[in-house]
Amino acid sequence: MEDAASPNSGSDLNLGGNRGRSIEECQGMIQRSFRNPIVKFLMEQMEKSGCRVGDNFVKAVVCTGPVAGGYTKGRGITVCSNYLTIQDEVNQVVIHELIHAYDECRAKNLDWTNCAHHACSEIRAGHLSGDCHFKRELLRGFIKLRGHEQVRMYKRRVLKSLRGNPYCSEVAAKDAMEAVWDTCYNDTKPFDRAP
Repeated sequence: MEDAASPNSGSDLNLGGNRGRSIEECQGMIQRSFRNPIVKFLMEQMEKSGCRVGDNFVKAVVCTGPVAGGYTKGRGITVCSNYLTIQDEVNQVVIHELIHAYDECRAKNLDWTNCAHHACSEIRAGHLSGDCHFKRELLRGFIKLRGHEQVRMYKRRVLKSLRGNPYCSEVAAKDAMEAVWDTCYNDTKPFDRAP
C-alpha cells in the first residue's frame, strides 16, 4: 500500500472524508483483534510457516486515501485509524491483511508487481476474510434489492485493489484475475475450508 516497489493493495472503503479514531484508540482495537479466533489462527499459522509476527507487525496509522489498511512486504500491516470506527472493521482489516502476509510467507516468491500473483492474493483475502458478507456490502452501498451476487462482489473488490498496483493496467488486471480465479478462490489454506 505504501511502497511503490511492493504495491500490495490495501483493504478498501466506500467512504467520504475522515470519520475514524485516533491512532491510540485504533491501536487498542488492534490489540483486541488479536483475541479474535481467526486472527489468532492466522498468526499461529504464520509462525508455524516460519514467519515471525512481532509486536509491531500490525500498527495504526493515519492514511491519506479512503482505505482501511494494507500489507507491505517487510513492513507489516497498517490499519487506517482515521477511516475505521468500530471493532468489527478493525478485525476485518487485520484478517484480510494477515491473509496477504500469510500468502507471502508461504509462497516465498510472491511478486506483488505480477498481476496474477497480486490478483490471487486479493481473491484469497476477500474470500477467506468474509469481505463480501451481505452486511459489509450493504454498508458500502453495493447491494441490489434483487439479490446478493457474491462472485460479482469479489471480482469488483479484486479489480479495485489491482487498480492501485502501478504494474497492472485495467486490462492486465482483469485478465490476471480471470486466469487465476478458480485456483485461487478454491485455495483455502491455512483453513480447511473458507471460514
